[in-house]
Amino acid sequence: MVRRYIFTSESVTEGHPDKICDQVSDSILDEFLANDSESRVAVESLTSTGIVFVAGEVTSRQRVDIQKVVRTVIREIGYDRPEYGFDSESCSVIESIHEQSPDISLGVTPSKQREQGAGDQGLMFGYATNETAELMPLPIIMAHKLSMKLSALRKQKKLGWIRPDGKSQVSVVYEGTKPVRIDTVVISTQHAPDISLSQLREEIVSKVIKEICSDWITPNSKFLVNPTGRFVIGGPMADTGLTGRKVIADTYGGAGRHGGGAFSGKDPSKVDRSACYMARYIAKNIVAAGLADKCEVQLAYAIGLPDPVSVMVNTFGTSRIDDELIERRVRDSFEMKPADIIRILDLKRPIYKKTAAYGHFGRNEPEFTWERTDKLTDLAGGTINS
Repeated sequence: MVRRYIFTSESVTEGHPDKICDQVSDSILDEFLANDSESRVAVESLTSTGIVFVAGEVTSRQRVDIQKVVRTVIREIGYDRPEYGFDSESCSVIESIHEQSPDISLGVTPSKQREQGAGDQGLMFGYATNETAELMPLPIIMAHKLSMKLSALRKQKKLGWIRPDGKSQVSVVYEGTKPVRIDTVVISTQHAPDISLSQLREEIVSKVIKEICSDWITPNSKFLVNPTGRFVIGGPMADTGLTGRKVIADTYGGAGRHGGGAFSGKDPSKVDRSACYMARYIAKNIVAAGLADKCEVQLAYAIGLPDPVSVMVNTFGTSRIDDELIERRVRDSFEMKPADIIRILDLKRPIYKKTAAYGHFGRNEPEFTWERTDKLTDLAGGTINS
């Protein structure tokens, strides 16, 4: 008997306090990389009422005006007036940045005697599934598109009462491994104080939920819009934000496992970030090649060493050929040393701010090189001995 169950994922808008911090950290990274591609950056941010803290380690020939970067990000997100309780001009910005530890640099910096090693030990996962065109799980794709729609309507002033902070959540009914319909959509959006709850709910349902989710909505689908009834106070005035606190929304919405490392604010020598991109690249190509309906790839590294200590492919029983054979083809088709990942995916560029909101995966944009499907022939056995 095919099991029926509901799976849920969430997303947040760019004005959510945690996402403010991710965008601040990645914008600082981009500024360093823009004029020094060899910059080593590990920057964290924290925000609360009226203040942003930036701390971390940077080694670079480039100098960056941290204050200017932070205020620009906050203004572009939409916190640009004092009535929001947090704005780009009046907030305080405190920074504490020092150079990377030379002990870490020993293992990461290449030399005549040593290849570039991993910036830390750790385990990283990539995931793909054929349930959407993006080869991503349906709940997280729908949640991200809802959050993006909220922000687009706000910035285009089509729904001028929407304010920057917001969340979406999508619960999808599955039969076996296949999504069949949306059970529940939850939207919570910060809003101006003079909008009525009835108008807010009607416009969110008609102009956001039904616009995005129409193919998956049935008469039984439920819409919960601002369930508490009021969300005027939002952003850092209402909640503390921190870099790296939305790692499940950043990845696969909980459908795939997560190794624990956050992405934002880290240059690509940190395998926490770059190896997750490579693992997604591998998993997506496996599914796109038709070798499996869904796939999870785990890579693991030791600090200072270039080769992964393990490579694992799991297709959850959906593969057309043996998983061990897929693993061998992966090892033949993909270079997984940190320097190779950086070169193949072209990661020493200022591309990271865009990744810091609405997910790092499933994005069909030129910066997202790990979304390419250019290894299909190799994985299918067309150019290697299987």
